[in-house]
Amino acid sequence: MAQLAIVEAYEAFMSTAQPLINIDSDEQYNVVLKTLEQVLETATDSLDDPMNPLIDMLNQAIERYEAEDNELAAFIEEAEAIPTDIALLRTLMSQHQLTGSDLPEIGDKTMVSKVLNGKRLLSRQAIEKLSQRFGIRPAMFFDC
Repeated sequence: MAQLAIVEAYEAFMSTAQPLINIDSDEQYNVVLKTLEQVLETATDSLDDPMNPLIDMLNQAIERYEAEDNELAAFIEEAEAIPTDIALLRTLMSQHQLTGSDLPEIGDKTMVSKVLNGKRLLSRQAIEKLSQRFGIRPAMFFDC
């Protein structure tokens, strides 16, 4: 009897969840992203949180859709190819509305441009100064 109730509950869940599991449009994709965000806000960080299977299910649906969308897959591939230090530096610059002239920790704007374009590496000293300025750990500038 209990087994039948589980099957019926699962079927009811799947009829509601189906549009979130099989994404076939950008509109559905955005709905699933928002749904995942809401679920993550309610979930705890424990391994036994009952929301974990739902989080995994939504995440897998998002990953499948992103892998099938050539434009999105190309964007993700390009973003993942950006070195960690440059990505972090660009993010900090964007968040704080900074230009190359606003980062004396690295050098002048020409030096900042060279770093952002991958022609020069951030020095240890620059990383330490940037870490202090933005209140972040120096390790964040490295792939882990």
